[in-house]
Parts: sequence; structure tokens; C-alpha cells
Amino acid sequence: MSSVSKNIQFDTLGLAPELLSRLAELNYSEPTQIQQRSIPHILQGQDLLAGAKTGSGKTAAFAIPLLQRHLLTAETSERGNYVNSLILVPTRELAQQITDSLISYSVLFARKPKIVTVLGGVSINAQMLKLRGGADFIVATPGRLLDLIASNAVKLSKVKHLVLDEADRMLGLGFADELNQIIKLLPKKRQTLLFSATFPDEIISFADALLNAPVKVQLEQTVETINQRVITVNKPNKTALLAHLIKENNWQQVLVFASAKRTCDHLASKLAKRGITAEVFHSDKAQNARTKLLSAFKTGDIKVLIATDIAARGIDIQKLPVVINFELPRSPADYTHRIGRCGRAGENGEAISLISHDEFHHFNVIDKKNKLELVKEQIIGFEADDEAPLDCPSRDAKPMAKPEGTGKKKRKNKPAVNVDIWGSKTK
Repeated sequence: MSSVSKNIQFDTLGLAPELLSRLAELNYSEPTQIQQRSIPHILQGQDLLAGAKTGSGKTAAFAIPLLQRHLLTAETSERGNYVNSLILVPTRELAQQITDSLISYSVLFARKPKIVTVLGGVSINAQMLKLRGGADFIVATPGRLLDLIASNAVKLSKVKHLVLDEADRMLGLGFADELNQIIKLLPKKRQTLLFSATFPDEIISFADALLNAPVKVQLEQTVETINQRVITVNKPNKTALLAHLIKENNWQQVLVFASAKRTCDHLASKLAKRGITAEVFHSDKAQNARTKLLSAFKTGDIKVLIATDIAARGIDIQKLPVVINFELPRSPADYTHRIGRCGRAGENGEAISLISHDEFHHFNVIDKKNKLELVKEQIIGFEADDEAPLDCPSRDAKPMAKPEGTGKKKRKNKPAVNVDIWGSKTK
């Protein structure tokens, strides 16, 4: 494993002048840890298995060296709808974010790479037209990519670089079958880069079968820039407490997570009655509407955005001050991804979970699994009862709502086991 130095600068990584100049324009002062450890190996053509916390600069870690390969080796897409670099992601928002980054980093290139975004929720015909003549980069969600392959709009037999970003999320959303179909169409001789925030058993097995003698990089999964809090409240008072916190702290940008689309809609309506305008973000929204909502939230035109877990991955909002769990996520890993929307790139952020009695047990699981040891707080005027009301449902009687994803069948949860990036299991 390569070491990390605080004195390393981008100009010591062997990057081309066009990229260095653009990074300077973007005020990238020095590479993050994941960029320091990944870029040299990717430039050398090695496979990579990388684990890093959200907001650590993973996109630049693979986008910059792949653009360098495009720039210096004159790699170009061939006629016949071939593609050089294929980047697979779990969500549409992440696909668009990576596309935007690739375009931004290559602004100063004399020969601009052809970058095509492939995702559902928009016209497939427009994507088929863009793919005519092939592409240098395709950033895709698996389902729509398979649709285009079936239509002979793109061929994968000459892919030189494969990137799987948020691999754990793709497998968790039930994309395993689609990924296996795609991988069978790829040439055996290629460079493969796999990025994942967590490493459950299925990721370890998947990586073992996919990668060839990979360089392994794992960063500490810390959230030291995020002040985490948990506030107890009786369930009927949750909305009132949320409204109180937003007004009392005068937050100008708040991302609120709920577990179900219906909860998002109801919560927005209840906040409106309390004088707080909020927008909702979930899969019932058309893709164009989702894109506009994110853009407006990033610019501050939307103050409160209420979202399901489709916003927990791949949404990069600079200096987002607050994330609130109105409802807890289903898994401890999703908790980390949710709160990781704030405190990014070294900025400070605050993550608050509002929990009622029926969520105490599940939060204790999240707290223990993530080694948080958070102290439960109460807010004056919104104190939780010492004991749960008689009509309070227990977690055993009423399981958590399933997280919103692709609508695919979810696998049964496996017994929890700690697995490090090397595949070793610990109790």
C-alpha cells in the first residue's frame, strides 16, 4: 500500500499541463488522500480496489487519470459504437455529477473527449443518437445501458477502462444480475477500478472475481468534520420539532431524509402549514424535475429539501451545513452515507437524528455498528416521555420501511459481520 504525504501536490503526480491548469482554476490546492493513493496507480494501468468515505474526492481520483490517458495516449473511440472508458454507477444523480466533473476537468483539452450520460427517466432515443460513432466515456446506470446494448446502440467489446463507483450501493439495490450481464460483454484485458464505501461479503467476492492483482487502498471511515447529534422526541411531535429547529437556527439549507416517498410528501405539507416551504425529492419525480430540484437546492433557491435515500449517494453539495434524519435509514451503512452529504471536503457540518421510542433499538444498532457512542439529547418543550406510550409500536411488531431504490426485489439481510477491505472477518 502506498503511503500518504501532506506535502504532495498535483504537479508531483505526473499530470499534463492542461489538467494542472484546470485544477488550479478550480482551486484544487492539493490532492486528497484517495487521490494521492489512486492517481499514480491508475496512470500506470493497474487495477484498483479502493474504499473511502463519502466526500473524499473519489470522482476526481479516477476521472483525472482516465482523462490523462485519453489526452496523452490519443485513445479515441472507434467507429461502430464502441467505448473506451465505461463508468457504472447506482443512481442517475451520481451519473450526472460524474459527467459534469469529466466535462469540467477537460475544459482546456484541445481534443475534447466525447462523454455520454446513459440513464433512465429520459428519452432513450436521444441517448442512441449521442452514441452514434462511439464514445470516449460513457457514464451509465446498469439498466439503461443494457437497454442500449440490446438496441445495438453501443458495444462493449473494446472497453479499455471499467469503473464501478459506489459498488456496494449497486449490489445493495439489486443490480448484481445486470452487472454480471455487462461484465460478460467486456474484454478480459482491461483496467478495472472498483470504489466502495463499505465491504460486505458480496463486494469482496465480486472484487475477487473482477479485478486482476489490484492495488488495495482503504482510508479511515471517519466523519470528524461532522458534529453528530441524536434528539429524542415523541413521535407526534417530530414535525413540530423539525420546524422549531429550522426556524430557531435560521438554517438556509437543510437536507431532510425520510424513508418513504409518502412520508416526504406528508412532511412537506405539514411544514408548509408551519410556514416553511419545502420541496420533495424521490423517484416519483421525473428525471428533469429531479435535476432542477437539485440545481435549485445547490444554489440556495430551495431552503429545505426532503428526500429518500436516492439522495444519500452521489449528491455533492458544497458546504451543506445540516442533514437531518427525520426517519432512520434501514442500515448503519446508509446512515453514514446520509450524513456524508454534509461535512464534505474538510468543511464542517451537522447531522441530527430525530428518534422516537419505536426507533430507539434501531438507533442503538446504528450507534454500535458505527462506533458513535452518541448521547441522546432533548429539546426543551419537545421532551420525550420517560417511557414509550402504550400504543407505541415496537420495532419487532412493525419493521422499518424499505429504502427507496430501483423497485427491484431486495435480498434478505445477512447476519452482520465486519469485513475489512482484505476480506478478513472479525466478530
